[in-house]
Amino acid sequence: MRTPVDAVMAEQRAASFTKRSIKGPAKLAGLRLALSMVDLTTLEGKDTPEKVRSLCRKAASPADGLPALADVPTVAAVCVYPTMVKACREELDRFGERGRGVKVAAVATGFPSGQYPLKVRLDDTRRAVEAGADEIDMVISRGAFLSGRHKAVREEIAATVEACGSAHLKVILETGELETLDNVRRASDLAIEVLHQTGAKGAFIKTSTGKVEPAATMPVTLVMLEAIRDHYLATGEMIGMKPAGGIRTAKQALHYLVMLNETLGDLEDGAWMTPEWFRFGASALVNDLLRQMLWLARGRYAARYDFAEA
Repeated sequence: MRTPVDAVMAEQRAASFTKRSIKGPAKLAGLRLALSMVDLTTLEGKDTPEKVRSLCRKAASPADGLPALADVPTVAAVCVYPTMVKACREELDRFGERGRGVKVAAVATGFPSGQYPLKVRLDDTRRAVEAGADEIDMVISRGAFLSGRHKAVREEIAATVEACGSAHLKVILETGELETLDNVRRASDLAIEVLHQTGAKGAFIKTSTGKVEPAATMPVTLVMLEAIRDHYLATGEMIGMKPAGGIRTAKQALHYLVMLNETLGDLEDGAWMTPEWFRFGASALVNDLLRQMLWLARGRYAARYDFAEA
């Protein structure tokens, strides 16, 4: 039987990562790495194709109009509703090589509640993939999980893996509704086991939809990273991690990278320290990362209006 999560120790260890001091070239490298790991996100009922196209321009050219940051990387992906995937793909293609380096991720499976019949959720997934989505962010049925119907949760994840085809899957646990760190660990283990059994390639587990508070927190993310680590040590198989929601500042992002490095950084030649295996789900984070990079380059902060809104 798995040892219960020591919530007090998890809180203390997570807090310890915020005490690290990162300066100079190491800080700049961390900021650039964090930028390359962002899934730039808009998930609002008022989203329009033009808003999504603007987001894609920001994704492919984050520092447009800022010559001091001309060489910054693109973000990892743009994350939108399935109906906006086609507009995303078309806009990113206009940027050639840089645009093709940005993935298109779509939330699916009845996001954010997951309270839809499974057939509807799977059709949602297939339509997003057919429209050009490289990645699918699915939500599990938290009601099923919390009521002990774990077989149903396993079956919905397995069915979504199949519906994704060649697209990579991220499984959203919605940790803010799971109530305890023990439940977070159980849900992480369950999702990872199904991803392993189905042979899903490049798959992730993800904290949140961003629609529930609390969203990503450092103790929750630590527990999920430890589940990923334990799975890797047992099987040699990598699973990605995506904290999402509430990560708005460069300082927070660097704290998460410290935690990632100290939990998984020594494994697989540091492969988790790349956007292939770690992402931030965020919308406001990009501009603060750029502001901090400009401060390092020029010794002064830029005004907020110097940046295009994400």
